[in-house]
Amino acid sequence: MSGTSSLVESTSAASAVQGLRPLRLAFAGGGTGGHIVPGLHILAAAREAQVAPLDLVWFTSGRAVEDRVLANLEERAGPVPCERVVLSVEPEGGGAPSRLGLAFKLPASYGQALVALKRHRPQVVVGLGGFTSLPVVLAARRLGIPVALLEINAHAGSATAWLSRFATRVLHAWQATLPTARGPRDVHVGPPLAPDFAPDPLGPAAARAELGFDPEAPLLVVLGGSQGSSALNRFVREHAPALAGNGVQILHQTGPKKLAEGAESFSGYQKHEYIDPVRIALSAATVVLCRGGASTLAELAAMRVPSYVAPYPHHADRHQERNARELGEGVRLVQDEALDARFREELARLLSAAGEPEREVMQAALARAMPHGSSLRVLAELSAIARDR
Repeated sequence: MSGTSSLVESTSAASAVQGLRPLRLAFAGGGTGGHIVPGLHILAAAREAQVAPLDLVWFTSGRAVEDRVLANLEERAGPVPCERVVLSVEPEGGGAPSRLGLAFKLPASYGQALVALKRHRPQVVVGLGGFTSLPVVLAARRLGIPVALLEINAHAGSATAWLSRFATRVLHAWQATLPTARGPRDVHVGPPLAPDFAPDPLGPAAARAELGFDPEAPLLVVLGGSQGSSALNRFVREHAPALAGNGVQILHQTGPKKLAEGAESFSGYQKHEYIDPVRIALSAATVVLCRGGASTLAELAAMRVPSYVAPYPHHADRHQERNARELGEGVRLVQDEALDARFREELARLLSAAGEPEREVMQAALARAMPHGSSLRVLAELSAIARDR
């Protein structure tokens, strides 16, 4: 995306604020942080624009990650009348349900969704991804409630692809998922982000000091996603001492119940199951090493943090790799099997003073790739849907 088009999109998003209004909303998405965090960004933007929802019901899958990511939901939403409804559609261990499992669980979940939607009377249902959206979208169709689906990845997920036939709008975070024969239903909005996801004017040194690190030494931030990454944890455990020997500090998100997978404690190394707020960590980072979840990549791109992305290797559609490629030269891909000593040396060089020119090139690429005002464009679309209804 050129700088000119970014400016046009930002101006368009800013002008859309005038048409926004508070709505009664239903969100459907859970199971992973990637199906939750975009909704939180939308809520943050709504609060900033003074159009916090009048009422919110959020349908989730009941997995443990949701308790962490959705902590203090009432405060984040407004506060407004707010309810979480658990629909047991997805397998407890994660992943897509089998057709038999889905057929078995769908009737009860559909009934739960129907009751909750009647109770909350949302003006729009927003599908954030995952199979939790299925019974909610079907119930909304039964009640005549319009549906907006958010496709957050650079490759359309199976749930979104199947449910799009029932949607009033399909909101695309990336150009890559727009259909060739694009109609008015498909809208490119960019990845939703909270307003405070922008480079910190105080610079990284202040953020490092706030986190308890040496403000002058480079900081590597390792993010394995809401579930954590054993491959990234293993790399940190094996190579953190050598990186520290090169003057690198490390902030490491291991994932839930995976602290033992991190490195042994030493000065300049911190490990946490979950980092919240992640914005401060990204403000402090010199370089990020992460998985390729769409929300994570959108956040680091907005903060202009040069990054290595190790895409999760077991997705059939390789959507994390596709997500990373949307950011062009702003990120570099590394496969799990290449997380070795040679990569450690490459990473240490990028983190060093000698790597600063390369980091500046990557930051410029991220600025070109990441549109601003995405959450405002989402809110504008939801307001238009409610108005047309």
